[in-house]
Formats: sequence, structure tokens, C-alpha cells
Amino acid sequence: MATQRKHLVRDFNRHITCAICCGYLIKPTAVTECLHTFCKSCIVQHFEESNECPECGIQVHETNPLEMLRLDKTLEEIIFKLVPGLRDEEEQQESEFWRKNKLKSNGADGPRAKKPCLSDEEEDDGKGGDYHRSDPQIAICLDCLRNNGQSGESIVKGLMKKFIRCSTRVTVGTIKKFLCVKLKLPSSYELDVLCNGEIMGKDHTLEFIYRTRWRLQGESAYPMVLEYRPRIDFG
Repeated sequence: MATQRKHLVRDFNRHITCAICCGYLIKPTAVTECLHTFCKSCIVQHFEESNECPECGIQVHETNPLEMLRLDKTLEEIIFKLVPGLRDEEEQQESEFWRKNKLKSNGADGPRAKKPCLSDEEEDDGKGGDYHRSDPQIAICLDCLRNNGQSGESIVKGLMKKFIRCSTRVTVGTIKKFLCVKLKLPSSYELDVLCNGEIMGKDHTLEFIYRTRWRLQGESAYPMVLEYRPRIDFG
């Protein structure tokens, strides 16, 4: 029984350890192309030298593999619950790191309590908003879908700058609001957003669309293309 338990622990440990540093995953970050997961610092450092996954060897991205990383908060919480003391140890090490670097750079007294990892750019502006600064990013192309004679085409135009870069957590609903602002449409104006000819739901995230509609249908082109048009009521 003890031997069986030991084997189970060993088999499970390989799912929560980093193949690069062989330690427990810290800020576990998945490569979206193959879903292999590594410590954030380990995989970022690896991609400075190579654009291939260190575990399976596939080419993650031709020019910028960092765009294909996703922080896995759920796995991070699981690991912290399974490994006693790991969270406190990491918070202490991170706080000490930022304290030393702050002292070296400007002689300050170290980071403010409970906010050791915020840089000057990320300091809270008092509004308490989450601007997805640390999220994985994705580049998309927003194309106006033309359909001769379609109602509303006269006011729904193409964007001057149709290529944008944003968080993978952005939803289609947010994209629609963005389009309404850029095209100077009423906020209540209804638009359809499509990927590969299929209308996307307002709660779909860009990451979900990329995985289930763009990548899995054989599209290898980058960036991902989303089309928009006036809402069609099929009644």
C-alpha cells in the first residue's frame, strides 16, 4: 500500500513540476500551441534563445513565441494547496527580490506592504481597475464583412487600423463595444462578429475562439481574423 502511494505521488508530481528547472511550477504558464506548462520565468528565459517548446520541440511561433503563453491561475492555486508552505516561501522570496532591486535602483526603502511585485508602470491609479497588463496577448485583424444590399452597410465601415493587439481574455462583447466606439456607432447598435463564417457569442474570449475556431480548423495564418457586420435578424 505504501509503495502504491509512493508511485501515485511520483506520478502526480510530474504534472506540477517544471521540465526546465525540475522544481514545483511557480506562476505556471502554458504554451498554447501544445499546452505544456513551465514556470513563467523558466519559459520566458528559454524563449529568449529558442522559439521551440523545450518539452516537445514544436515551433511555438516564428518570431515571437512569448505571444503564445498563458498564465494558469487555477493550476497555481492547486499547487499552493498541495505543497504546504510553498506560497509563503515564494511571496517571501519575491518580496526580498523586489526590496533589493528597489534599493539598488533608487535607494528606496523597498516595496510597500503586500504590493511587492508592482512596477512603476503597474502601480494602482486609484481606480482599482484590472487592465489585463500581465495577460498573454494576441494579435487580431478586424475585417468589415461586405454583403451587397445588406441593411446598415452604409454606416458600418472598415477600420482605418484593423490590426490590434489585446489580452486573450477579451470577450467578443468587448470587441463589439470597441467597434462601436471606433466606428462612431450608437452603443446600442447591434453587430455580429464572426470567425471562419460562424457568429461568435458575446461571452466567447479570444483565447477560446483561437483554440476552437481558428487553430483547430487548419488555419495557420497569423494574426487571427475576425469579421464584423450589422446584426442580421433571422427572425
